[in-house]
Amino acid sequence: MMPQLGLLPKRAWAALFRQLLRPQRSACPQAVRCHSQVAESVLTSQLKSHQETPNFVIKTPKGTRDFSPEQMVVREKILDVVVSCFKRHGAKGLDTPAFELKEMLSENYGENSGLIYDLKDQGGELLSLRYDLTIPFARYLAMNKLKKMKRYHVGKVWRRENPTVAQGRYREFCQCDFDIAGQFDPMIPDAECLKIISEILTGLQLENFLIKVNDRRIIDGMFAVCGVPESKFRAICSSIDKLDKMSWTDVRHEMVAKRGLTPEVADRIGDYVQCRGDASLVEQMFQDHRLSQNRQALEGLRDLKLLFEYLTLFGIAKKVSFDLSLARGLDYYTGVIYEAVLPQTPAQAQEEPLNVGSVAAGGRYDGLVAMFDPKGHKVPCVGLSIGVERIFYIVEQRMKTVGESVRATETQVFVATPQKNFLRERLKLIAELWDAGIKAEMQYKNNPKLLSQLHYCEHTGIPLVVIIGEQELKDGVVKLRSVASREEVHVKREDLVIEIQKRLSES
Repeated sequence: MMPQLGLLPKRAWAALFRQLLRPQRSACPQAVRCHSQVAESVLTSQLKSHQETPNFVIKTPKGTRDFSPEQMVVREKILDVVVSCFKRHGAKGLDTPAFELKEMLSENYGENSGLIYDLKDQGGELLSLRYDLTIPFARYLAMNKLKKMKRYHVGKVWRRENPTVAQGRYREFCQCDFDIAGQFDPMIPDAECLKIISEILTGLQLENFLIKVNDRRIIDGMFAVCGVPESKFRAICSSIDKLDKMSWTDVRHEMVAKRGLTPEVADRIGDYVQCRGDASLVEQMFQDHRLSQNRQALEGLRDLKLLFEYLTLFGIAKKVSFDLSLARGLDYYTGVIYEAVLPQTPAQAQEEPLNVGSVAAGGRYDGLVAMFDPKGHKVPCVGLSIGVERIFYIVEQRMKTVGESVRATETQVFVATPQKNFLRERLKLIAELWDAGIKAEMQYKNNPKLLSQLHYCEHTGIPLVVIIGEQELKDGVVKLRSVASREEVHVKREDLVIEIQKRLSES
């Protein structure tokens, strides 16, 4: 029998190796060769595994995270507020694959196309993980020849960027999208999208938000009157889009040094992008002698004027700012664009504000569906996306500040016993509760100790305990205990469900 090679010191391996390879007189040459090959294979494998001990670190991939049960409770509450709002506005649910054909994605994100995750070719198709939920929606409309749809979609997307986890930025994250597709009168669907953003952020108690709006036609008109070559519109737009993260001085330097603009043209752009205000700024831009000469810019200004009228009727105009620095770098936007930001999170006044950037964004993209339609049929669309990860980060920090705790389960009743050999009675009892729609638990032991069962209820916040023992079984009753007050009452077995439902409705 061969010794356990992994236990041999290294110096003994060479001697053992020679011994195993030494030809034996009683063996035929073919057997000796076979014996030698097996020995060599085993020893080489052992030596390799001994020398190459991996330094393995258990961790999530960079830019991703796990969510604990307590965090999932908070996350699900946020998603419930978001999805409930979408449904309140008449949206239908939709889901699409996590990956799309690479050619569907690569031409629509401008400079951000480099952030798309490409997958290895597995079957003759070049695929990529979806970057957002908008392109899949446009593809779905074109593929199914749909001309009108109001939809919501909650799903994960992936971006191959350097994450800033401390600010709620990840490589894998969840998006919640709402979109209205179809030919409608101007600015009615757009105004509803802004109203939805306002409702969701207010519902999540993030009332200090501000929604910045602009229009890609105004931006293009501004570039034209400032002297930007049309071939550089999208590149300069990407630079302007960085103004929420960089100073104007740094953005100006990028436009001149990297994009090739003259300093004079960059300065003219600077005169515009530092302007922000309410509806009165729209009127002011109508009087601008340069901008008013551009047809595209005038179209955008007319729509923004109408938009502010509808926002006033919706009661949210004071929450909206016309901001000429807002650019939204994605190439597919064609009209109104918007972005909701939190200047600072609702923490204590003496604390350092948390800067997480935008928490919702969107805009109009009237030409995207036509790019996927073989006949080029246009379907005008406008939509929004809620930044769930950033909102979760803010809510989580707020809960830590006030010391708010979270129940990881929704269990309402615990079925317990103080005596041995009552497993079958507990199983019958808990089945009755489950069948009545009551959320119930019990310990998976034949003979659990009553004290440990009661401690579990106190630790997890379960409000009620049903206790059954020999005397209760004989009398046809059960003992119903309030965990908070420790008060106990006897309830007839046939009345138990009604009594529990009554107590839960009152709490």
